[in-house]
Amino acid sequence: MSSTTVDPLSSQDASPPRPVRPRDRRSNPWLTLIAVAFGLFMVQLDASVVAIANPEIGRALDASTADLQWVTNAYLLALAASLILGGKLGDRFGRRTYYMAGVVGFTLASVAIGLSGSVEGVVGFRAAQGFFGGLLMPNTLGLLRAAFPPRKFGMAVGIWAMVSAVSTALGPIVGGLLVENVSWESVFYINAPIGVIALLVSAAVLPRSRAAVGRHRFDVAGVALLALALLCVVFGVVKGETWGWSSAGTLGCVVGGLLLLAVFGWYETRQAHPLLPMRLFRSRALTTGTVVTALNFFVLLGVIFFVMLYLQNVRGFTPVEAGVRTLPLSLASLVASPLGAALTARFGARLTMPLGMLLQAGSAFAMLGWDTDSSYTTMWPPFVALGLGVGMVLAASSDAIVGQAPVQDGGVAGGLQATALQIGGALGTSVLVSLISGRVGSTLTGELTGAGVPAGLAAELHAAEDAVAMGIAPVSTDMPARLRAAVVEGSGQAFMNGVHTAVIVTGTLCLLGAVLAAVGLRRTSPAAPH
Repeated sequence: MSSTTVDPLSSQDASPPRPVRPRDRRSNPWLTLIAVAFGLFMVQLDASVVAIANPEIGRALDASTADLQWVTNAYLLALAASLILGGKLGDRFGRRTYYMAGVVGFTLASVAIGLSGSVEGVVGFRAAQGFFGGLLMPNTLGLLRAAFPPRKFGMAVGIWAMVSAVSTALGPIVGGLLVENVSWESVFYINAPIGVIALLVSAAVLPRSRAAVGRHRFDVAGVALLALALLCVVFGVVKGETWGWSSAGTLGCVVGGLLLLAVFGWYETRQAHPLLPMRLFRSRALTTGTVVTALNFFVLLGVIFFVMLYLQNVRGFTPVEAGVRTLPLSLASLVASPLGAALTARFGARLTMPLGMLLQAGSAFAMLGWDTDSSYTTMWPPFVALGLGVGMVLAASSDAIVGQAPVQDGGVAGGLQATALQIGGALGTSVLVSLISGRVGSTLTGELTGAGVPAGLAAELHAAEDAVAMGIAPVSTDMPARLRAAVVEGSGQAFMNGVHTAVIVTGTLCLLGAVLAAVGLRRTSPAAPH
């Protein structure tokens, strides 16, 4: 069986293995963890700060709603298409090399976004960000898999998960501060100093790590099939809200992508050196972990999206004030990730993964008690439960996916996890927003009339259901104060109806995820070969 080499002295990633000096700085796995944490923090922070910057980007560049959707979608599409490829390239040609290439590319693309001066430039360089993020993300886990011994890998993954969860949750606060006090461009410029630090630390401490697979043909056809399949699926998902989930365009993209994935799987089983070895899925833990990872970020990113709409548009908080109120989520994930890793190491993922999903289910169902003027005492407990649940599941699923893969496939397994994470996040945002929009559309007129708005005007205001689905009341300055208050009340209640529908679906999915994890991980999987 092929094995992974770690060579701190070689000048080339492809060099044959040499003995590692005991005191060599590149032989310390904890330094490897510190180095990859910088790159991971940069990518995950960027993913959540952009949502805060989008309204200001629209105003500054005179961008339409469709343009702003592409600011997010271009990044998601490029990232989804390149994650597994990035992991495979790292496994074969050098994880350190491709991780650092991802850091450099992501940093330069971030600066280019701020300098572009047009929405077309922002979209184009966001796609470049996504591609380089696809090189960076999977190799963080691949490097950890190769550097840490099995008994310490779980704790390393816990810290990795903590950095990921905290940076994602801190995004709204950082983005709000930068947009309010500097400019929307600063949201991207902030990646420059982080990227420079990541590059310098990586050059100093990262070991040279790759799978010793010998000479073989690279699976170009597999790359093309997988990229096209993921592009179709993610494009269908992100356009589902605007096209309609039952529209021919949405169904055509998603079904076409799934068919291409099936063709890809069939093709890979017939290759001597496949891009994504199908044998990985013989591990029930890995397969279960992949599905639950997607569900985990479905919940996290979907809930954060509508929570920010609620706090800013319904409650009237500024971006910074809204971000500060979600701090319990960040702090809980800070605790949960290493705790989840320790519990996973002791009891196995079959305890921590279902427990994390149950905590998220509790968080979702607790949000059923929210209304348009809920006190903060009703808000922070669900934030704590969500942070604890996400952190535990992320630590457990990383161990189940990357920890169960052979070392030589560590980068590919990291790419698989990151792909599931991104697709789950895209689904969460799109599906939950669609559910909120549908419920708003069916209840808006009734809620407006119930709040005291005349029936004729309520029927006219129904045309503003898209704005109400974003938490914005369709009021004008020439409305009498009493009528204005009635429109705000009715619109807010319609939005909360949508939120309650979304959290019922979210909580139910979390319960199903807990059952899947308990069944799929009911026996401890054998240790992967090292």
